[in-house]
Amino acid sequence: MQYKAETPEDYINQLPDDRKAPMAKLRKTILENLPKGFEETISYGMIGYVVPFSIYPDGYHCDPKLPLPFMNIASQKNYIALYNMAIYATKEVYDWFVTEYPKHCKRKLDMGKSCIRFKYIDDIPYELIGELTSKITVDQWISYYESVIKNR
Repeated sequence: MQYKAETPEDYINQLPDDRKAPMAKLRKTILENLPKGFEETISYGMIGYVVPFSIYPDGYHCDPKLPLPFMNIASQKNYIALYNMAIYATKEVYDWFVTEYPKHCKRKLDMGKSCIRFKYIDDIPYELIGELTSKITVDQWISYYESVIKNR
């Protein structure tokens, strides 16, 4: 589901009542653990965390008018989603997350390439998401991104 929001606060205010508190807590967890340099914004109709143009002026290769994406959170129809590009892009982060997840959550991991789906909002592993958020610095993300893009 996409919301017409201009700020993360607008996004959360438009959510159904049962989603507001978990999304606000998820956002707070991310902001408390987000490495310096990433910036919070609305990106792709979701709350996004990007490398701003002031740090990486080339932007995203798929659309250079957009800043380099790193992470998003969204309230979808049947779940809350966390999109983390480091999980998709780096085997080390993926392996770490898959190993740690069962230690923090009693439910089976529901994950796509970069999307982690939380169908049970009472069982979101906020502490683990905080750790995941802090795993990659802006410089590491840019370096990894450029190494992949230049090898295409």
